[in-house]
Amino acid sequence: MGALPVFRWRLAPDGYATRRQLRARDLRPGGQPVAAQLERPRRRRPPLVAHLYRVDLAKPVRPMTAAKGAALAKANQARRTCPQCRTDAGYVIPASLGTCVPCAYPDDQRAA
Repeated sequence: MGALPVFRWRLAPDGYATRRQLRARDLRPGGQPVAAQLERPRRRRPPLVAHLYRVDLAKPVRPMTAAKGAALAKANQARRTCPQCRTDAGYVIPASLGTCVPCAYPDDQRAA
């Protein structure tokens, strides 16, 4: 297998896109191999590399099913539920704290 074509940052020709760019167009790579690379040079470090896919071979994004939507809603609810006080915090519980802010800093909440 030959080497992939490499393009400089912002100089990729039309017809190529990253995964995020495909997703913005409601497309997905669809099993195609990486067609090219995009390199962004950096000082004193190796360049940032992004994989590019051919837009003409991309497939449409699969639609969200009712079951998949329900599973996603359940997972997001679990991320908002504090494991200590079992209440919905209204935001995603930070992994660094492991609990909601009032449970993580109980002394600060009483003083306020």
